[in-house]
Amino acid sequence: MHTRFQAIWSDLSPQLQQALAPYLEQDEFPAMFTAEQVNAIKTQLQCNDDALALALLPVAAACAVAPISNFKVGAIARGESGNIYFGANMEFAGAPLQQTVHAEQSAVTHAWLRGESRLISVTVNYTPCGHCRQFMNELNSGTHIQIQLPGRKMATLGDYLPDSFGPKDLNITSLLMDKVNHGYKIDNPSELAQQALQAANRSHAPYSGSHSGIAVQMKNGKIFQGSYAENAAFNPSLPPLQAALILLNMAGECVMDIGSAVLIEKAETILTQWDATQATLTALGCRQMQRITL
Repeated sequence: MHTRFQAIWSDLSPQLQQALAPYLEQDEFPAMFTAEQVNAIKTQLQCNDDALALALLPVAAACAVAPISNFKVGAIARGESGNIYFGANMEFAGAPLQQTVHAEQSAVTHAWLRGESRLISVTVNYTPCGHCRQFMNELNSGTHIQIQLPGRKMATLGDYLPDSFGPKDLNITSLLMDKVNHGYKIDNPSELAQQALQAANRSHAPYSGSHSGIAVQMKNGKIFQGSYAENAAFNPSLPPLQAALILLNMAGECVMDIGSAVLIEKAETILTQWDATQATLTALGCRQMQRITL
């Protein structure tokens, strides 16, 4: 079992421990449960989806990386497929606070990059901030997505974000989590560049057209992709590096163990991810990074 789960294990009920142990004790636990696994756990615990999501919040929060605030937030995203995905907040010492990842962003992006096509609900242990409400408003679930908090009645994103401004106000029809392939190609890519290209081809950038993606390789050889997720309100947009950091963190890897990275973005575009990517990777101790333009 990963050390981060050991720290909260004794706080879980014996019944929950028994139900989760076969999964969390696996060295390669991916911080998600398939629909089949969800059904098996619910049957063992005699609970429904909502109760399970609430019970899993401390497990998700254990994945938080919070060296600045020491404030751990967990989130659980439930997909239309029946799969559930963990999320947790992430902070990076030595980088600007704007590079921080919120737990809701983490869970949503985790689900998106694993191929989920639509979310039904997001459960979180603290009230979503305005930043996260706006971020979730970009989803193809729209304001109908369910938001669940401990001790409160289930509500919709529309309840938390009345009179919302989003992609429909700008006549955008391609929404976050819709399946896309932008069709970009590069000549003779390395394995890392090929994975970054895949990430760029599924990126969501309907406002600027500045599609981008990244692939980071850990010192142990594992590779993680990250796709850019743009937002109608601009500031809640999630950079491709942060998306990759979410995936590697959910997989139990350490952000300080990145060995190399390749960022791919359009050459002639109104914005670039390169400077912020360089700065954050440098803060994380990565010195081997490359930018490839389309």
